[in-house]
Amino acid sequence: MRQAMDEAELIALYQDLHAHPELGFQETRTAALMAEHLARFGFEVHTGVGGTGVVGILDSGPGPTALLRADMDALPVLEETGLTYGSSARGVDSEGNEVPVMHACGHDVHMTCLLGAASVLAADRDAYAGRLIVLFQPAEELGAGATAMIDDGLFERFGTPDVVLGQHVAPLPAGMIGLHPGLAMATSDSLTITLHGTGGHGSRPETTVDPVVMAAATIMRLQTIVSRETAGTDMAVVTVGMIRAGNAGNVIADRAELRVNVRTVDASVRARTLEAIRRIVTAEAEASGAPRPPEIDHHGHFPALVNDPDATGRTNATFVDLLGAEAVIDPGVVTGSEDVGVLAEAAGAPCVFWFLGGADPQLFAGVSTRDGLEEVLRSIPSNHSPTYAPVIKPTLDMGVRALVAAAHTWLPARQG
Repeated sequence: MRQAMDEAELIALYQDLHAHPELGFQETRTAALMAEHLARFGFEVHTGVGGTGVVGILDSGPGPTALLRADMDALPVLEETGLTYGSSARGVDSEGNEVPVMHACGHDVHMTCLLGAASVLAADRDAYAGRLIVLFQPAEELGAGATAMIDDGLFERFGTPDVVLGQHVAPLPAGMIGLHPGLAMATSDSLTITLHGTGGHGSRPETTVDPVVMAAATIMRLQTIVSRETAGTDMAVVTVGMIRAGNAGNVIADRAELRVNVRTVDASVRARTLEAIRRIVTAEAEASGAPRPPEIDHHGHFPALVNDPDATGRTNATFVDLLGAEAVIDPGVVTGSEDVGVLAEAAGAPCVFWFLGGADPQLFAGVSTRDGLEEVLRSIPSNHSPTYAPVIKPTLDMGVRALVAAAHTWLPARQG
């Protein structure tokens, strides 16, 4: 049996993955690399699950089944970290646009840590009983990868886990773990809004209905949903992340497209927010004299991520024993979103998902209060930033140790 991966191997793998990112459902090189390593560790390997997903199975006798999951896809972001192993990759998105590609959300960390943990668990397989499912999921950023694997017969083909475990690197100090029981991450909704105008010459706006002005008014009005329609005790985030209109400065376009993202943690707040978006978009189009009603395409949805309280408490105790109480914090509810909970819900299994610190600990030196921690967090790059780059040490080592410890929490020691 092959030995567990050492530090040099982990670092080389991470840097290779970071330099070669791939967009969702296009992770062919990445998936092949995951499969190759799992096969070397002695796993039964299955590829092409849900498109580009990879599943590794390791049986160590009768016992419970633990599923460990990592996501593989990158983002259409132009890297600006200046790293020697930074990405210069280009890709083609689902709409046929050529885009830069970067692991700006740390999925390269997730894969590296999971492969490292898989190598440790494979080398130590005689020490525990049960079944280990190691899952590398495509298209997390699209909110579609988990569902695609489930629809491809994930649990019918490979068995149903008793627990779903995973982690996400975050700008917490490296060496720390953040774990919150219950509602842990927000619901996410993605919308594409098309505003229709009447195009014409830039010198004669009176002959047109300008969709750019319509879009500008709409964007500003959408900000009032949170500031004026949402109670201070509720949580909602409405972000217009993209606007596209026209091709020349002296031509008034005939349409404008907005990409909108909504985060909520309460079902009634979500419903009110989505309805407010519809109302505002429709009203602004009518006020502008639009020749056609706007189109609202609700094309993306992440359900809220809920950590099972009992399973989270059990895993949290393991982390405290491993790292000490001062290194394990409760980050509260996070407004980011994840589709790992879809796997747990489909399996009818508890979910335990934690945050892995990836920021330089020196940046937090001397910080002793929650307010101080928040101030540092606001000042450093976070996930999805073109300058986001977790520190390699001790992030990778900690991520491997956390996954191995969590797996041992659910796979009992072999007797005799």
